[in-house]
Amino acid sequence: MKTNGLNLEGKTIIVVEDDLPSVKYYETLLRKSGAGIKVFRNGKEFIDFITVSKEKFDLVFMDFLVPLVNGIECTRILRKSLKNVPVIMVTGYASDQMKKEAFLAGCNEYVLKPIYPEFIYNLLEKYLVEKVYQQSYI
Repeated sequence: MKTNGLNLEGKTIIVVEDDLPSVKYYETLLRKSGAGIKVFRNGKEFIDFITVSKEKFDLVFMDFLVPLVNGIECTRILRKSLKNVPVIMVTGYASDQMKKEAFLAGCNEYVLKPIYPEFIYNLLEKYLVEKVYQQSYI
């Protein structure tokens, strides 16, 4: 599977997802990029992690309907302490109201499932790969 030459070594990506096939899908795609992965199967585990741990992470893929604490509330809580970590809300439910709630909570993207590899890699590149511009002098 092509990763578009994406090298994310040294980056940590969190996946908050309760559906095991979806978790395996993310793990397969993200490992190919060299990124570290942390998986939380419900919102409470994620909230416990971010409120207790000082561990750094670089991006979150957040399922909308995770058990115990939903993705919107998880994002709201995350934003109280971490304003700059990109959050990609992923859901199988298309609703203008959900989309609005996701952005108001602090999500950077709202993506409908299924989410294809090329799109995931484009999001990772958009948020995690530093752009270096060469300035030319005349």
